[in-house]
Amino acid sequence: MISKFFSTSKPIHLVLVSLYILVVYVFVKLTPFPDTMNIESFAIDVLMFGVIFFSISVLAFFVTKNTLTQRNSFKILFYVLLLAMLPMAFENNNILLANLFVILALRRIFSLRSHQNVKKKLFDAAFWITIAALFYFWAILFLAIIFAALLLFSNDEIKNWIIPFIGFFCVMMLVFCYVILTSGDLSDALLIIEPLNFDFSAYNDISFVTGITILLSLGLWATFFYIKGISDKPKQFRSSHLLVLYTTALAAVIIIITPDKNGSEFIFLATPLAIIMTNFIEGLSERWFSEIFIWLLILTPIAKLFI
Repeated sequence: MISKFFSTSKPIHLVLVSLYILVVYVFVKLTPFPDTMNIESFAIDVLMFGVIFFSISVLAFFVTKNTLTQRNSFKILFYVLLLAMLPMAFENNNILLANLFVILALRRIFSLRSHQNVKKKLFDAAFWITIAALFYFWAILFLAIIFAALLLFSNDEIKNWIIPFIGFFCVMMLVFCYVILTSGDLSDALLIIEPLNFDFSAYNDISFVTGITILLSLGLWATFFYIKGISDKPKQFRSSHLLVLYTTALAAVIIIITPDKNGSEFIFLATPLAIIMTNFIEGLSERWFSEIFIWLLILTPIAKLFI
């Protein structure tokens, strides 16, 4: 049974989920078959798959290191399956890069629990999130997670609350320098700012509805039990699990306000939901329900590709 197979943590699991997402990625890129192919576009596609693979690896590392789940491979399985439900994200290189930088930031943020190298981690987290915002502007909202972490991990040193702003302004200074050198007009730097949009009519498309409905249904179901189970977690890890919920909430806010609603924006939910779903599966005593839950996630992306 697949739940039993992924209940341990082995290198073969990373290989298998990578092959799965590679098949989905190639299918999306070749459907419809492009009239012309060149070395440049092929190189970019290979690079972007490398971005996806690296995001899987970073996720596996920081989730395990911070004991957000038990030692198993469900986290990378669910992450990959959630990505597969969002094939439109594979057509948006900017959002794939933004998602990677957000995951790199989360790696630093969750490690604040150790209270080691706090200043460096705060700077890195703000730096990576601001970089992410250059590719997808509303990723800037994840800066709020840094301050939530400072509150949850009881870090009351004033200097630490200032450091994220330094990380933010370092990136912005680089952006301003680039704009001055290329166009000479500082107002061009403001072009990255995107408006709010509350029009959800794009989600009426059947190709969106199927995957997103199942993603949200299973995600909400798992989140309900995740919230109920936080009080049962060891005290030293409860703050980290609350931070997962805050990350989920911010990802939902981005989905609601983003101007270009094409389904790819749901990618920011993949990381926190992978953690939440893993905790949900770990808490299940009924193996048959685990199998149904996982197989539904496996088969939905496959079916969605042919809709």
